[in-house]
Amino acid sequence: MSADTSKSSTNSGGFSEEERTAMTERAAELKKEASRTRGGKAAAEELEVLSKIAGMEMPDRAAAERIHAIVTTHAPELSPKLWYGQPAYARKGKVVCFFRSGHTDSERYSTFGFSTEARLDDDSGLWPTSYAVNELTDEAERAIIALVKDAVR
Repeated sequence: MSADTSKSSTNSGGFSEEERTAMTERAAELKKEASRTRGGKAAAEELEVLSKIAGMEMPDRAAAERIHAIVTTHAPELSPKLWYGQPAYARKGKVVCFFRSGHTDSERYSTFGFSTEARLDDDSGLWPTSYAVNELTDEAERAIIALVKDAVR
């Protein structure tokens, strides 16, 4: 997968064909890792997340793919895992951020949110913990990158 998240994939609505091929190859690697005793749990959890994302309907799949790429690139210390059946990213087993499919939840939009483990607190005493996701524009991707980096600082 390309580490450059500054370019949106508007043509395909998500990953490019090259990124999809890399994701398929990574899924095969994860299956092999999961069968081993060491590192097997983390590999199996990431494989579950990738499978969940691949099974989503568009445009949720495109948004989840981009968010997955953003989080795994800009916060590699977070481990992908399923949380309430949806993609999430955890530090030491505790979920920091998550994606909720609007289609799965029968809502008009998907959400990207943060748990109390995220370090987004500020001096105002009030800060958002969940964001509606209709489309991931370049501006939205930059905002998510900044939030994810702040959440793990």
